[in-house]
Amino acid sequence: MNTRYPVPLSGAVASTLLWVDEASVEDEAREQLRRVSTLPWVHGVRVMPDVHVGKGATVGSVIAMRDAVCPAAVGVDIGCGMSAVRTDLVASDLPDDLSALRSAIEARVPVGFHAHKRPVNLRGMEVGGGWGDFWARFADLDRGVSNLDTRAHKQLGTLGGGNHFIEVCVAEGDASVWVMLHSGSRNIGKSLADQHMQVAAGLPHNADLPDRDLAVFLAGTPEMDAYRRDLTWAQEYAARNRRVMLELVCSAVRESFPSRAVQFEDPISCHHNYVATEVIDGLELLVTRKGAIRAGSGDMGLIPGSMGTGSYVVRGLGSEASFYSASHGAGRRMSRSKARRTFTTEDLVAQTEGVESRKDAGVVDEIPAAYKDIDSVIAAQTDLVEVVAHLKQVVCVKG
Repeated sequence: MNTRYPVPLSGAVASTLLWVDEASVEDEAREQLRRVSTLPWVHGVRVMPDVHVGKGATVGSVIAMRDAVCPAAVGVDIGCGMSAVRTDLVASDLPDDLSALRSAIEARVPVGFHAHKRPVNLRGMEVGGGWGDFWARFADLDRGVSNLDTRAHKQLGTLGGGNHFIEVCVAEGDASVWVMLHSGSRNIGKSLADQHMQVAAGLPHNADLPDRDLAVFLAGTPEMDAYRRDLTWAQEYAARNRRVMLELVCSAVRESFPSRAVQFEDPISCHHNYVATEVIDGLELLVTRKGAIRAGSGDMGLIPGSMGTGSYVVRGLGSEASFYSASHGAGRRMSRSKARRTFTTEDLVAQTEGVESRKDAGVVDEIPAAYKDIDSVIAAQTDLVEVVAHLKQVVCVKG
């Protein structure tokens, strides 16, 4: 039982509880949380131990609202999340040199700004159905993204950059080999978010907000209906993107072990930038999780650290106090620009020792020391999740 947390945020208006020491939260993030708590539609805010500054609303926060949604509380990478699958391989099955496995993954999944030269042929892939209806709904999206149809098709099954990754990991204890990845809705999700945030900022009821980035849509308005329509599509795109990508990565793993038929368990998947209608404190509310996962009783979740520190597979404990939520990762402790000023490629090499990965200037801002300690983040939320597996990456692909 966690007797240390939660603690209330000083100066907040609506109920705001933290699973982190307030003094350890950067000043700007605390002010963002306080500003959110003043919004008249906010029922409550819950703050995860990986909290840090974001656009308008902090990353690592859960906001329950009455008849309103704040797009900045979702994030611009709508539907961003994680997927992982356990294989029947064990650590001793892996070769000493993992560079070929990393190359095989990179050959199948474009990273960074790259996309597939042509849309992935889904025939024969275990990626679910309903694709015709899904793509038909693209025509209903905001007209500002109508020219992105071809790009969205080609970016399906691609990683992106930043903190997104594909990893091959080994579990503590049973040494089982896992595949894990982190990605979102790519350019189409960001474009939709930008379009709707611009619309929200111009609505009269948002004129006197403490931060125009906190503009909201109100239930029962055409603007809210349009946002929820596009948001739902982008969340589905992100989930489908991860499903296709996971299938591509698993095929690379299969072909890297030609002497055996590698088996894969059912995948674990979770969003951490999304909106859902949920019952909180007996009320039906709109809940946004930005850099947070749902951790209802029995919900499986994934909480990654950084490219050199490992990740956790967790099971939710159903904490009502946290609005049934948990952290989405370790969370940054310094900005990307500060990380690039602070660390060198030599530091990156040292901190990712034993991991087959990029070790160049292009990913120095993803160095483990730029992130909070994942073990401490997990320890702060023992009342929110239980650990199912602790994974350590041996291959890490980044954009």
